[in-house]
Amino acid sequence: MTKTAGQVIRCKAAVAWEPGKPLKIEEVEVAPPQKNEVRIKILFTALCATDFHFWEATGQAPLFPRIFGHEAGGIIESVGEGVTDLQPGDHVLPVFTGECRECRHCKSEESNMCDLLRINTDRGVMLNDGKSRFSIDGKPISHFVGTSTFSEYTVVHIGCVAKINPKAPLDKVCVLSCGISTGLGATLNVARPKKGQTVAIFGLGAVGYAAAEGARIAGASRIIGIDFNPNRFKGAEKFGITECVNPKDHDKPIQQVIIEMTDGGVDRAIECTGSISAMISAFECVHDGWGLAVLVGVPKKDDSFQTHPMNFLNERTLKGTFFGNYKPRTDIPGVVEKYMNKELELEKFITHHVPFSDINKAFELMKKGEGLRCIIHMDA
Repeated sequence: MTKTAGQVIRCKAAVAWEPGKPLKIEEVEVAPPQKNEVRIKILFTALCATDFHFWEATGQAPLFPRIFGHEAGGIIESVGEGVTDLQPGDHVLPVFTGECRECRHCKSEESNMCDLLRINTDRGVMLNDGKSRFSIDGKPISHFVGTSTFSEYTVVHIGCVAKINPKAPLDKVCVLSCGISTGLGATLNVARPKKGQTVAIFGLGAVGYAAAEGARIAGASRIIGIDFNPNRFKGAEKFGITECVNPKDHDKPIQQVIIEMTDGGVDRAIECTGSISAMISAFECVHDGWGLAVLVGVPKKDDSFQTHPMNFLNERTLKGTFFGNYKPRTDIPGVVEKYMNKELELEKFITHHVPFSDINKAFELMKKGEGLRCIIHMDA
């Protein structure tokens, strides 16, 4: 065990004290891991749109002060009671959702929605004892989705930790702990396009581009990217996208445009925006008889949509997915190996780097809609 095992660690963390206000670098106390927990030294983390939305706290129940962050890579510093399959020195990716390996979902080959460790954005404490492992002068600071990686050290439940190849560069593979895996898995695990088929991607952010990357890997012949922001079309070909469409350029519904472009509709459509209109368009643009649309984007709380039942009766299929249907502990190490084997390219998703002391710049970039992923270097 390390010298700090069993002791409180004092380190730097970026604390969000109130909604929408710049994070403040503070010295925090990080308690030792308890039963079925590990303490991780975070080396690299990234800003995801989920962090941004809950930091803004528009439409969510605000919970502050809080330490955000959930896309990261690090090294196990110490382990708590009952932890046998992880040890200090292991290279890991903390994940916002988990795999207890005991519930019906974890034992099912078809689901990754663990009963115990499924994402919970409202919980700011650890499951073991209902307490936070973070504090400042004895006052607790809330966790975020069980990871809180905007801290030099964090405590995570073992079910939310993927042990990976120690040779994998953490400054690259850290992005696999959320958005990139979500989009990639939506295509490879759920849509499953066959070689030569056509795929439409709605929303060209990091998740949408990852879905396109999955279509490229699967051998799709045409990958059509749809977005209202033409700036998103720059460099789209790097992700295998063969053509881009802006709905603003047409005077008819985008699903009709796609149907006309593809002689009846695409074989697969992946929706990565959370927009109700995009969800309807994605479903209605797939070909009758065999077309499949997959919903990835998270809608607003009270959203709902309508489509004619004949769209189903004409043998179109609509599915949803969570984290690309990947089980964190079982499957994410294999996704890392795809990168190591050069089957998957990650560098093109990483557009910016900032030191931890300048973490608020990452938020500014996301607010402006610039770039895909900004890597935050914890030791800089």
